[in-house]
Amino acid sequence: MLKNNVGGLDRILRIVVGLVLVSLVFVGPKTPWGWIGLVPLITGLVRICPLYSLIGANTCPRK
Repeated sequence: MLKNNVGGLDRILRIVVGLVLVSLVFVGPKTPWGWIGLVPLITGLVRICPLYSLIGANTCPRK
């Protein structure tokens, strides 16, 4: 199983950015590029970033 590697502030920023990008699909320029916002939204919600795992990054506080 993958360990959580997305910390608190990082998680909040990912969720906010994801929601803003996805909202662009419905309001504003109504471009399909807004669906790319699902990536930060999902990684923020599940607290696991595959890219962080590959490069060995971790923004979670130490236990």
